[in-house]
Amino acid sequence: ITCHVFLRVVFSFTMFGDLFEEDYSSVSNNQYGKGKKLKTKTLEPPAPREFTNLSGIRNQGGTCYLNSLLQTLHFTPEFREAVRIIPLQLQRLFAQLLLLDQEAASTADLTDSFGWTSNEEMRQHDVQELNRILFSALETSLVGTSGHDLINRLYHGTIINQIVCKECKNISEKQEDFLDLTVAVKNVSSLEDALWNMYVEEEVFDYDNLYHCGTCDRLVKAAKSAKLRKLPPFLTVSLLRFNFDFVKCERYKETSCYTFPLRINLKPFCEQSELDDLEYIYDLFSVIIHKGGCYGGHYHVYIKDVDHLGNWQFQEEKSKPDVNLKDLQDEGEVDDPLMILKAILLQENNLITVDQLGQKLLKKTGVSWNKTYRKQHGPLRKFLQLHSQIFLLSSDESTVSLLKNCSLQAESGFQRNDQQIFKTLTSESLGLNNNTSCPHWFDINDSKVQPIKEKDIEQQFQGKESAYMLFYRKSQLQRPPEAQANPRYGVPCHLLNEMDAANIELKTKRAECDSANNNFELHLHLGPQYHFFNGALHPVASQTESVWELTFDKRKTLGDLRQSIFQLLEFWEGDMVLSIAKLVPAGLHIYQTLEGDELTLCEIEIADEEDIFVWNGVEVGGVQIQTGIDCEPLLLNVLHLDTSSEGEECQQVIESPHVFPSNAEVGTVLTALTIPAGVVFINSAECAGEESWTAIPKEDMKKTFREQGLRNGSSVLIQDSNNDNNSLLTKQGKWTSINEINWLQVKNLCQLESEEKQVKVSATGNTVVFDIRITAIKELKLMKELAENSCLRPIDRNGKLLCPVPDCYTLKEAELKMGSSLGLCLGKAPTSSQLFLFFAMGSDVQPGTEMEIIVEETVSVRDCLKIMLEKSGLPGDTWHLRKMDWCYEAGEPLYEEDATLKELMISSGDTLLLMEGKLPPLGFLTVPIWWYQPWGPSGHWESRRDQTGCTLSHGSVYRAASTQGAPGNVPAEGSVLYVGDVEISEDAVLADLKSQAMTLPPFLESGVPSPAFLRAWTVESKRPGRLLRSNRQPLKEYKLGRRTEICLEPLQKEENLGPQDMLLRTQMRIPGERAYAPAVDLVWDAARGCTAGSLRQRVAHFYSLPVEKIEIAKYFPEKFEWLPISSWNQQITKRKKKKKQDNLQTAPYYLKDGDTIGVKNLLVDDDDDFSTIRDDTAKEKQQQLALGKKKSQEALHVQSSDIFSSAETPGRPRGQEASLSIHVGSFR
Repeated sequence: ITCHVFLRVVFSFTMFGDLFEEDYSSVSNNQYGKGKKLKTKTLEPPAPREFTNLSGIRNQGGTCYLNSLLQTLHFTPEFREAVRIIPLQLQRLFAQLLLLDQEAASTADLTDSFGWTSNEEMRQHDVQELNRILFSALETSLVGTSGHDLINRLYHGTIINQIVCKECKNISEKQEDFLDLTVAVKNVSSLEDALWNMYVEEEVFDYDNLYHCGTCDRLVKAAKSAKLRKLPPFLTVSLLRFNFDFVKCERYKETSCYTFPLRINLKPFCEQSELDDLEYIYDLFSVIIHKGGCYGGHYHVYIKDVDHLGNWQFQEEKSKPDVNLKDLQDEGEVDDPLMILKAILLQENNLITVDQLGQKLLKKTGVSWNKTYRKQHGPLRKFLQLHSQIFLLSSDESTVSLLKNCSLQAESGFQRNDQQIFKTLTSESLGLNNNTSCPHWFDINDSKVQPIKEKDIEQQFQGKESAYMLFYRKSQLQRPPEAQANPRYGVPCHLLNEMDAANIELKTKRAECDSANNNFELHLHLGPQYHFFNGALHPVASQTESVWELTFDKRKTLGDLRQSIFQLLEFWEGDMVLSIAKLVPAGLHIYQTLEGDELTLCEIEIADEEDIFVWNGVEVGGVQIQTGIDCEPLLLNVLHLDTSSEGEECQQVIESPHVFPSNAEVGTVLTALTIPAGVVFINSAECAGEESWTAIPKEDMKKTFREQGLRNGSSVLIQDSNNDNNSLLTKQGKWTSINEINWLQVKNLCQLESEEKQVKVSATGNTVVFDIRITAIKELKLMKELAENSCLRPIDRNGKLLCPVPDCYTLKEAELKMGSSLGLCLGKAPTSSQLFLFFAMGSDVQPGTEMEIIVEETVSVRDCLKIMLEKSGLPGDTWHLRKMDWCYEAGEPLYEEDATLKELMISSGDTLLLMEGKLPPLGFLTVPIWWYQPWGPSGHWESRRDQTGCTLSHGSVYRAASTQGAPGNVPAEGSVLYVGDVEISEDAVLADLKSQAMTLPPFLESGVPSPAFLRAWTVESKRPGRLLRSNRQPLKEYKLGRRTEICLEPLQKEENLGPQDMLLRTQMRIPGERAYAPAVDLVWDAARGCTAGSLRQRVAHFYSLPVEKIEIAKYFPEKFEWLPISSWNQQITKRKKKKKQDNLQTAPYYLKDGDTIGVKNLLVDDDDDFSTIRDDTAKEKQQQLALGKKKSQEALHVQSSDIFSSAETPGRPRGQEASLSIHVGSFR
């Protein structure tokens, strides 16, 4: 196996579509033209190129392997410049990499032309496999064009294999073509050794391993060897890093040392010829590197810049002296970070990430920003923002550089010590190497491009991060002088114009983005439009008139802002003071007056969406305003006893909001309530939701609200000291809650007339239910006789009456919460040994139809069934009980009829269902049998009766398995018809079930010859589900369950499906129409893998069409959608992280028996659409049904608000049930 990950690429023979045609009219709608906006994840334009002046490629999630190969092709000028030949999307990508001023290009349009989905772009694949598939697809796409031999001319070579007979010296030759040389890594130390073993060493046939010579016509000794006959201009070498350990049965990556030369002479490995030795010399120009293990990792590439397109500036690490912290401390400049950061940026080529800047600061000076400067200057990124006149941050604030007009030496006001720091940091040259004769190597890692030294390649000889693919170019290939450092060389005029226009657009957008990033919104609150009321500022009129919105550049000064507001407010007279204000619960409050007109808004730390109050600095509406955080208004909830009109206090506690300055004394709350003397309590509870009141001592009444820890929303309880008898608190001085609910609501549901329909009964957690019931009867003024024949039943939030509560329980034991509702009903509550049960008939329980009984918990299931039948008036003994499950459907039957309800763990409040039909004995199944008839002729047995309706009419219920539609326009669906039940042993085989089903009257009329002419399916959602394929397999091995239904499909001939055979319904699309021919059964042997390629070949053979001239798609009837099946899919299983070939039985296809496959003949139908008119109609109906369901749910939600107060108690509503599915492709 040569690769560790299988690749799923959606290349067809028209993989690039019409983008391949050289029609420049389509170029105007490209990614950077006028017709299409830049594809960016954010509103900001892409970042410009970094100092290398080379562009990377953005990773779409898992496309690092693709990016590495595309960069290699891009730095192969002979391939890149074949722009009139290669597909347009590759042309455009190469033009963007050459000319577009962006940090990284996007491959979204290219992968779209591949047909990749978003899921595919998130998966990583093998770059060696991609290399072969991409070139194969390119060769296929170039057939019939001027570039039909491009790949063959640049990359294909020839190997000659020879076998020489030792007897007659006869030579047998076989020539084979190669795209790349795959060489071993295991037990080999270098590339030269691997080539020597392959093309120099001979394999000798002797002793027990002789060769049959055709000339000698006998077994003879012979020698086998291989040589390179024809070498391509570009040689690709794939290293077999991934192997399989047959002892451990697992894959592993070979990480041993494996060297390869920068220049290699291939003459020793080639046939003897008279060519010049220079024809065999090859230079390394690309190394694709894999980092990680055999089950995943990351790719990047080392590339040699042949045309010197990039800015190869490499800094010698040894020439950069570190700054000694002691020297800086001696010079007294360690407290000035501005000079140090400037010097570091100059030494680092004036561009570095913000995170790296902090690391460089620590490395060169030994000083940490967070420990030394953060407290005084704030975070590093904020410090750089505040000094925007010196530092330039990128749009995403990830990188920083010095402004071009900011030179360290030219900075005015430099002191001698500042210059000394600069000299210390840059005492030696930066070591920039611009020698054009020196090879320029770059490490391209997706979006990032960094220069490297040629000797760095040696680091990729071994380890988990090591070379995986090598690319050599013939040394005699010379580039023209005009191509050197000229990215515009060889680029067509239309692409040059397109990139120039895109660069202008990018420049404009960056300028707009820079302006937008430095603008922020300010809310101007105009003083004349406000008045001071209830302790805070409030608008006189509306908020719209009082607040003006202003967009302003944060790089401008406070004086500029003041001048702009003066110009904006032409009516303003006198002084103008700008203050920061904030909205608090009490209103608007002024905190800080802004000063320093020469400071920028960033320097005075004005934030976006800041509230600015514009006033004269003294008063608002004639009232002097206190400012600052000390007098921030607090909105408190004050609770006190209400006072009647006669001045007497009532026992009603009222709560009112009051505003007090936070620096006011606590005693002012008594003055505000006109209480001469009293006690102030504050809530000292530690947990939210609890209340525990503590009195404030008299000596603390002089403290402020803030000192007492009161905040907005805090509650204060006022107790008048003149009325101790009416104290709201206990003697302990604490009260759990004034507003605590200490009552239950009891409704009269006895159907007896009463003046009151419901009453509130005071209670605690220890109150006995009997006392509440008796109190409710008295307050409802009902007959005393009800005391002996009534009970209390809780009412849930949906209005459902629950199980009665025993009289002897306390509210805590009954788990009743305060404030809940109880219904007073006729009848006694069950005792501790009795069960209160709901029961209903059938599985479709309608709300309000349940009945109720009280039985002893020791009663048997059989006796309980008799009681329920007597109460419901149902005759006969062909009934059984089932327990309702959690989704309100019939669960498993209660088979043990002699067991007690207690033994079966039946509890009060459970619902039992009366189901018609006697339970089969243990070990037997009662299987409902359905007849399945596909629509129209499908290549198998058809009814001799009406084919459009029901072929059988046994007085049974007919169900359609599909929505309405004419046969021929619908996928391979049909109808199912219930014909009867079969009782059969679990040990019986499937053939026995078919034989018994044939004894049912409808089957006797159908004329089916034998069970072998019947195909069995399980019934799922009124459709055939799982195919039961083996007639000799026992039913219990199918694990059908006791509620499984079986449908039988008649066949025209006997069928014997193997365990790996898959049965599919195929339908050929009718050319020119949005319809399909009738379905035909297709049996597909998936033993060699359930792959898309295998299925395409089987379908093509079935319809006698070339495999490249068909398209297939799977139909999803529940969604009325078709999903095309391409030939290069891959799914990756997470179990043990093993990679496997594309499996159609997994996501997204979940292919199984009985699925419908649409087939399109590309020779007569090149339309991409698979859908039908019926699909469109059905989707529209689905949308209408969904909309109607949503409206009905909203209406039901509105109506449900009245249920709680209604005296009627409807039944339990059905909860929405979510389907549970397990997709396992190997399950049958």
